[in-house]
Amino acid sequence: MLSDTIAAISTPLGEGGIGIVRISGEQALEVVSRVFKPKYKKDLNRAAGFTMHLGYIYDKNNKVIDEVLVSIMRGPKSFTGENVVEINCHGGLIPLKLTLEAVLQAGARLAEPGEFSKRAFINGRIDLPQAEAIIDIIRAKNETGLSSALNQLGGKLSEEIRKIRHDLLGLLAAIEAAIDFPEEDLDDITHQEVIEKVKTISQILEKLINSFDQGKFIREGINTAIIGRTNVGKSSLLNALLGENRSIVTDIPGTTRDTIEEYVNMGGFYLKIIDTAGIRDTSDLVEKMGVERTKEIIRKADLVLFVLDISVGMTEEDQEILSYLKGKRTIVLVNKIDLNAHPKRKAEIEKWIHGFPLAYISAKNEIGIDELEELIVSTIMKGKVLPKGDLFITNIRHKESLTKAFHHLTEVLQGAKEKMTLDFLSIDLRGAWEALGEITGDTADEDLLDRIFADFCIGK
Repeated sequence: MLSDTIAAISTPLGEGGIGIVRISGEQALEVVSRVFKPKYKKDLNRAAGFTMHLGYIYDKNNKVIDEVLVSIMRGPKSFTGENVVEINCHGGLIPLKLTLEAVLQAGARLAEPGEFSKRAFINGRIDLPQAEAIIDIIRAKNETGLSSALNQLGGKLSEEIRKIRHDLLGLLAAIEAAIDFPEEDLDDITHQEVIEKVKTISQILEKLINSFDQGKFIREGINTAIIGRTNVGKSSLLNALLGENRSIVTDIPGTTRDTIEEYVNMGGFYLKIIDTAGIRDTSDLVEKMGVERTKEIIRKADLVLFVLDISVGMTEEDQEILSYLKGKRTIVLVNKIDLNAHPKRKAEIEKWIHGFPLAYISAKNEIGIDELEELIVSTIMKGKVLPKGDLFITNIRHKESLTKAFHHLTEVLQGAKEKMTLDFLSIDLRGAWEALGEITGDTADEDLLDRIFADFCIGK
């Protein structure tokens, strides 16, 4: 199938200024020449790479479909490493659809999902993390996610993994040389040397693995639940975070019966904020269902914003809700500070919520919201500053391979401490080396490649 010339629409369907049909393969220029007539009578097959040509696309009945610009990128200096032609049509469903049909009738095959990127990988233009970064760039929800994906596209992750694999290979070579050529005058590698080198590599892997939680938040966003008993100001907080009146705010307890979901960029992260029904004992069947759903949302949330009312203090219902939050990443928000509550209530609240990050706010008057943004970032990053350009693992596939490699190296360390023979140690060293190769694609099988590129859109 790699010898086929493939084609697909590479821009979103719908009205727009421009739409692109992309063609890639050895016969790309010949295929396009059958449906394209240059306005200035140039031979497309002889055109230089990185040039554009004005002309018309014709269907099989020699009827003009659209006036277009054709871009030519000759292999290997193209995205796929093959000859690539992009037909720049007027943006609209009909001209794009008819142009693609004409190209397919001229000898191209409809591309499979991700097939352009897969060819770029197979032809050595990109590796697997760079291919996956393309999708992350397309799906980036904020500037932080975009920056992280661009780092990966630039090869930062691949460079780090290849360096580790190079170090492992050097250690393997020393061990296997000592095993295979004992009669040669080679410097014998000791168990202590193996321990020291493997410890250094393991620490690097552990750091990468531990970055996954933050990386996942950067890539996918943070499921954030606003919880609390009724009438503490949860909906007012949602409105303050959004900068608009999205939720109904009244003094009547139980106004929010169901969950409300909204999205906001905050401190470089993408938050999916869920305003939940207030938790309280109630005989109202609908409200009871809302409360049960709130408890389920707490279990699934990445971050919980627990809202208290300083004008009332810490109630039994608040204490019960607090019991649901054990082990959850939680920020406690003491609301309604504009009401000048008694100082004893502040001390009482701080006694109960000791150990949780805490902020005092007035959601109604939008007091403390900027400080809350900083606290959210600090809590997500576990107190660390979000470094620009730092390397985060954002893909579960990468984490699984890193974890597999780390476990292999743990076995090596244990075996070296027990003075096991070098040939036994080399088995797990090679296992770690191969596991890391799955990330870059150096040891990936065809099934893995198919699964990765199946998630891509057809024109990419």
